[in-house]
Amino acid sequence: MKQPTNDQTVAREALESLTTRLADHRILNIQCRHGHHVAAVYETPAGLIYRAGTGPHAHGSKDFVDTAHGSAVRGNEYTDLLHPDPMASDELPAWCDCGHRTLSRGDLLASMHAGKGTIHLR
Repeated sequence: MKQPTNDQTVAREALESLTTRLADHRILNIQCRHGHHVAAVYETPAGLIYRAGTGPHAHGSKDFVDTAHGSAVRGNEYTDLLHPDPMASDELPAWCDCGHRTLSRGDLLASMHAGKGTIHLR
């Protein structure tokens, strides 16, 4: 299994350290054309944090994962600092019920700077 980078560790710890609801810090939603949640960007003291599920996952705090009973397959959470870094990959993993996706770090930053609150993918 690939080890998380320092930016990914900082991002995860920053989200865990928030003392108010995570939704209160969300500044960008990413949804597919069917309205599935794909990813989100949060504002934290450590900076902007990208967070996405990378496999089957629940759709809300009271939902169950959409996998067969007894299935060992569960999604993982991917977090990373979202800043323009020429050394970091532009590709960010994400997932929704439609399948695996790859999002662009640069496109997300551009959408946020343009004032978008939700991105609807095609």
